[in-house]
Amino acid sequence: MNTDVTEVNINGKTYAPKGTIPLAYPVGGDKSNPFMVLGLSYFIRTVTHYFTGRLVWVGEKEIALEDVAWIADTGRFNQFAKGETVNEVEPFPKGVVIIGRSSIVDMSEHGLLLSVK
Repeated sequence: MNTDVTEVNINGKTYAPKGTIPLAYPVGGDKSNPFMVLGLSYFIRTVTHYFTGRLVWVGEKEIALEDVAWIADTGRFNQFAKGETVNEVEPFPKGVVIIGRSSIVDMSEHGLLLSVK
């Protein structure tokens, strides 16, 4: 049996073994979770709320953020995602805010929002 197979063709489609294709986006996270990078600022949508904050810790069931704001109203979402607009921002007091990972819908890099609006 040949264990050096790098590609398999099935019905005209080429497949590669897991781990043999490098990531297209360089990341600085750990190997178990390379997409949550400590020190970066994120926009986080949970099942009930939206937040911005700087990621300072990633645990198995929670993440911890600093310089956190609750985003009550993004305005036009595509403009918000590009950093062009936001309608309502409510910053948390200084300190750490913990969010349950199971509540996270998605995360994307985004600038911090530190002023009430």
